Amino acid sequence: MVVALLADLSRFCLVENIEVLLVSNVPEDLPFQCSDFSFPLRLINNPAPKGFSENHNFAFSLSAGNYFCVLNPDIRLDSNPFPPLLLPFQDVSVGLVAPLVMSPEGVVEDSARSFPTPLTIACKFFGGCQASCYAIHQSPIFPDWVAGMFMLFPRTVFARLRGFDQGYFLYYEDVDICARMRLVGLQVALSPDAVVVHHAQRSSRRRFNYMRWHLRSMLRFFLSGVCWRVHWQSARRRFMNRSPLGSS
Repeated sequence: MVVALLADLSRFCLVENIEVLLVSNVPEDLPFQCSDFSFPLRLINNPAPKGFSENHNFAFSLSAGNYFCVLNPDIRLDSNPFPPLLLPFQDVSVGLVAPLVMSPEGVVEDSARSFPTPLTIACKFFGGCQASCYAIHQSPIFPDWVAGMFMLFPRTVFARLRGFDQGYFLYYEDVDICARMRLVGLQVALSPDAVVVHHAQRSSRRRFNYMRWHLRSMLRFFLSGVCWRVHWQSARRRFMNRSPLGSS
């Protein structure tokens, strides 16, 4: 998957001045050399596996670009996603932009969602909730959070937030960083003009360790001050918008 993604970047993103930092979290032999591609490629070999948050924060500390892109190896490109992803940043209140994520079968994935609550998680578990929280149109939408397989941040925003919370080993670090972004007055945007394909592995549904990490991260988020502050902020905003004082 990594080879295919690097080939896509080399094919479609030649006009961008990009650097790629590839983290090898588990030792393995890679079937390419860093010099094989048209962009600078730096390989980071971990002596022991690290979590999603720690790996990306370390990669950020080594990066030099004006934007920082979190990109999973199971993403494929059919075109250059970066020009449409950069457009929403013309609004200074936007702190993160994500593409429209499709499955290999051409189905829109629910990568843009409302902040979770225990009730919505239970509803999803028992199959009573709709697959997606947001309708996709031609113009950008502004969801509560977007999944972490593809996220584009201005460097200044990622640094302001101090990156991902490293207390999350895997899962919910994307929810947390979007919630913290909301708390400092920044928005998350999804640009439907940027389309990527996600070859999802769904490991948490098949492997015990991944399921355990998922449940642990979910509990950590629900017990965090970030969770309750962002829900309180959203409830207060809804109340103000409905009240006569809020609409005057």
